[in-house]
This record gives sequence, C-alpha cells and structure tokens, in this order.
Amino acid sequence: MAELAALDDPKARAVNEKHGDDHGVNLGKLRALAKRLKTQQELACELWATQDTAARLLALLVCRPKAFGRDELDAMLRGARTPKVQDWLVNYVVKKNPHAEELRLVWTADPDPVVASAGWALTTERVAKKPEGLDLPGLLDVIEAEMKDAPDRLQWAMNHCLAQIGIEHPEHRARAIAIGERLQVLKDYPTSPGCTSPFAPDWIAEMVRRQAAPVA
Repeated sequence: MAELAALDDPKARAVNEKHGDDHGVNLGKLRALAKRLKTQQELACELWATQDTAARLLALLVCRPKAFGRDELDAMLRGARTPKVQDWLVNYVVKKNPHAEELRLVWTADPDPVVASAGWALTTERVAKKPEGLDLPGLLDVIEAEMKDAPDRLQWAMNHCLAQIGIEHPEHRARAIAIGERLQVLKDYPTSPGCTSPFAPDWIAEMVRRQAAPVA
C-alpha cells in the first residue's frame, strides 16, 4: 500500500476523477508492479479488501481468475464502485472464470444498469468468440428497443454488442447498421484522429474494411 501511495500522481488523479475513477497511479507502472509480484491469490484478496481503487486494480492483475466462486465474483462486481475496477474485473477475471456464462445470464437481467452492463460485456465476448447458442436476432431486438434510453454505462455496453454482431456476423450486418442509423447512439461522440468512432455503423464499416484489407 505504501508503494502504491508513492506512485500516486495528483495530475493523473485529476484526469481519472473526470471518468469516475478515484486513483492517480499510472497504469503502466501498476502493471510493472504486478509483473514483479507475479500471481499471488492471497495477496490479491487482501488488496481487494482494502477497498482502495489502485489496490483493487493491482489485485485483479495478481489474482488467479479461476480461484473465485460465482457468488464471490457477483459480490465483487456489485461492490466494485469505479468504472476501471468494474471493467478490469470483467475482462481480466470473470471472462477467464468457469462461472462466466452463468454470471452473464444473471447480470444481463439485473435491474442495476452497471451490473447489467457487465452482462452485456460478457455477451459481446460470446458474440465474437463463441456465438453458438446465442439468439442474435433476439439480442438485436433488445438493443433496438432499449439502447436509446439506457443509462450511459449500459448504453455503451449494448452499443459494443451491436457493433460486434455487425462486425462478426455478415448475415445480421445490414440490420445492425440500420439499428445504429435509426437510434443515432454515440453519433456525435468525440473521437481522436486515427481512432475508430464508437457510432456502430461507422465502427462496423471500419472493422469490416480492415478485415477485408490484404495483409502487407
């Protein structure tokens, strides 16, 4: 904890706080610290218990993802508090855990939009890597009906799923683009030069273009 405190940068903290993250540790330095510590499940649990955001991010880098039980992960998500911790928990731990599919179904149906957004993130992972058994037209129905008025975190996750369906599944691409065009979600989102817009029709078009480009 002393080492994490020494890494805290007030300028980084100010930037992170604008995104809802209450820590000031450079993530590159945090990853270097995790690399030195290597996997330590007991330490990870102790770090998580501090409720400190930087400590929890470090915990997610040094833990054993498959060591957590279903209820443990559910409680961790609901108590995660900050966007970065929630994102890392889902991407670095839950996706590698044997309970991921069960949690996906539970979380997607949860009334808490932050919890539901985690379920949609897991759904997007399946759309890309293991779509067998997913009802893709049904997912598009839900996105078409609910994404426009969804809270920010949930809307972002649903939009990512919409784009992923359009990118990975040509048979649903036209409908995915049409839904994006009709709803106009993230149409005017500020995008840095050289970055892909999160507006689903543009995102789909750019990723499909890249996939079709010849390898140099």
